[in-house]
Amino acid sequence: MKRPKIFTPNEGKTDRIIRVLVGLAFIALGYMYTPWLYVIAAISLITAADGFCLLYWLFGWTTKK
Repeated sequence: MKRPKIFTPNEGKTDRIIRVLVGLAFIALGYMYTPWLYVIAAISLITAADGFCLLYWLFGWTTKK
């Protein structure tokens, strides 16, 4: 099995859009409930901007066409 290079984008366009929406939702929830939700929002927005997900890389998954 050929392993992909690290930091090679492995998220498709739809996946990235969903991550942005989830990140924005967690920012709103963090404002209303607890600031710890900002951490999840930050992770979601960073991976959406970068196009690379570490968990996808570890499992060999990709949503990029």
